[in-house]
Amino acid sequence: MTAKEAELAAARARVKARIQAIVGGGGGEGSEGAAAVTESADIPRFDEALTHPSFANESSAADNQRLEFLGDAVLGLCVSELLARTHPDADEGALTRMRSALVNAEALARWARAEDIGSALALGKGARAGSEREQTNVLADAVEALVASVYEAHGLEGARKLVAHVVRDPMQEAAQLGSRDPKSLLQEQVQARGLAAPTYRVKGMRGPQHDPTFEIEVMIGDEVLGVGEGRSKRVAERAAALAALSDRARQEQPEQSPDAASSPPGSAEPRAPRRTDGAR
Repeated sequence: MTAKEAELAAARARVKARIQAIVGGGGGEGSEGAAAVTESADIPRFDEALTHPSFANESSAADNQRLEFLGDAVLGLCVSELLARTHPDADEGALTRMRSALVNAEALARWARAEDIGSALALGKGARAGSEREQTNVLADAVEALVASVYEAHGLEGARKLVAHVVRDPMQEAAQLGSRDPKSLLQEQVQARGLAAPTYRVKGMRGPQHDPTFEIEVMIGDEVLGVGEGRSKRVAERAAALAALSDRARQEQPEQSPDAASSPPGSAEPRAPRRTDGAR
């Protein structure tokens, strides 16, 4: 085993242990003890979920595209269930906007970066030399593939646990962003600060011509506020506005003091959201 292969194996072992801890063994108690928990928490297609097409093209390994396809659907279902349960009074439009904020590429890549998923990706030589390991769409695809691999190994309950962990932080922001059209809200916030209206430009496009995925940036002057992806330019623009709004909300969120943390709910002054990405 080369040094690079050993490094990849170590990264994958770390990520796998992390996901197994999130998902749990699902009934591993008994005479077999910890070994039974580990076995019951296994994820047979884990390596496949972290295999980029560029690596598959140079080897006999299967890539993660089929798992990504399945994971996209499982992720959408789990997030929809979660939102319906936690926001029983929200209407369909608000739930749809919140879901877009949670399943977009930027939100998924944010979790992937926090868990250092990129270091566990098997990439081809050319991709390793470039920036693919940190690209938003590459990381988001890997997260969807991981969700699918957990779904196949542990069923819907296992997938629910992983998805809940993936969207835990963005869930706080989604509730704030669910009530308004993100493009309109972003424009209001930007112009309230005396700045020019945001503009949108196509950063890239991938996929077949009959079913492309657009990547769009929202900008003020030369500053990029957010990036979004979608099956149409309109959806990608909404995703970019959501990304800018979520980023701004994180920037404006104050650090809680011990006194504030112990104060009763509703006692703090509400803060307007500040900058975030949207639907895949």
